[in-house]
Amino acid sequence: MKHTRIIVTHYGGPDALQVVEEERPEPKAGEVRVRVLAAGVGQPDLMMREGFHPETPPLPFTPGWDLVGLVDKLGCDVSGVEPGQIVAALPINGAYAEFVCLAQRELVPVPSGLDAAEAVSLVLNYVTAYQMLHRCAIVKPGQRVLIHGAAGGVGSALMQLGSLVGLEMYGTCSSQDAIAVSGLGGIPIDYQKLDFVGEIRRLTGKGVDVVFDGIGGTHIWRSRDALRLGGRVVAYGLTASLRGGRLASGRPGRRNRFQRLAIFGLYIAGSWLLPGRKRVVPYSIQWLKRLKPALFRQDLIALLDLLQQKKIKPLIARKLPLVEARLAHELLGEKGVAGKIVLVGNETLMR
Repeated sequence: MKHTRIIVTHYGGPDALQVVEEERPEPKAGEVRVRVLAAGVGQPDLMMREGFHPETPPLPFTPGWDLVGLVDKLGCDVSGVEPGQIVAALPINGAYAEFVCLAQRELVPVPSGLDAAEAVSLVLNYVTAYQMLHRCAIVKPGQRVLIHGAAGGVGSALMQLGSLVGLEMYGTCSSQDAIAVSGLGGIPIDYQKLDFVGEIRRLTGKGVDVVFDGIGGTHIWRSRDALRLGGRVVAYGLTASLRGGRLASGRPGRRNRFQRLAIFGLYIAGSWLLPGRKRVVPYSIQWLKRLKPALFRQDLIALLDLLQQKKIKPLIARKLPLVEARLAHELLGEKGVAGKIVLVGNETLMR
């Protein structure tokens, strides 16, 4: 039987995304075929499409870091999983498809009754936020934090989880997203009109304890200037390399995974040489998952429990059918969104 899959045919803009119809994949030994109910769309997808994310696969490839779906078929040597069970996974690529085969060890059970779009928001965005807060920065109640892109997928997750901890939160955002940031419990800072470093100094006096920076590049130094003595920047992204959802340099797309990563490393190393005890520390969800997979599973299960208890509620910017993946990339790149764009199957879209 046929199924739909999105592929990147060349490194470049949203036009690189093509819809293909092909035979459904068959699970190998130790694998499970999953019918995807919801696949997240995020900045890492745009960076991989442009060819410069460290995880960029060779062409052609199917994007999609995170998914929630139904177990559809079991390969041999699989036990403890049942057809019809709802599961989540972080495959890093491949989620933009109706069906995907994954190793059983990659699957995390999802409690029944949860909205698939909300559940998939936890897999990449909320695990990233949770681990940066609790395993990287190790925040404490009452601390002051600055969150860049506070209305975005990871930013809004940081805001909600930070509120549960009792943090004093400041968030950079556009003027149109200021209400959303305020509603999440933060003090919005319009980055288009205000110098965020000066505003943080005005509001706090000495600066914040932690800055969460997914922008990268020279922006890391500006974030460092917003710290108090002994504070730290948690650096987790490279979106400064994008402008309007496209590569800021404007060069033709090609696979170049390590140049920006090396520059990123220089900024981190440099922070340890400068005076002021203001450190830059890196965070990577995929590397922490590879090194300590049990932590990823543990943290995602904890977040699913918080969602079930209604202690968190992911912001869903748009739900779009899988075949509109190109539109999803255009919306995320050109306008930015409050919350998460999710690609869903027709059955999920009608709920």
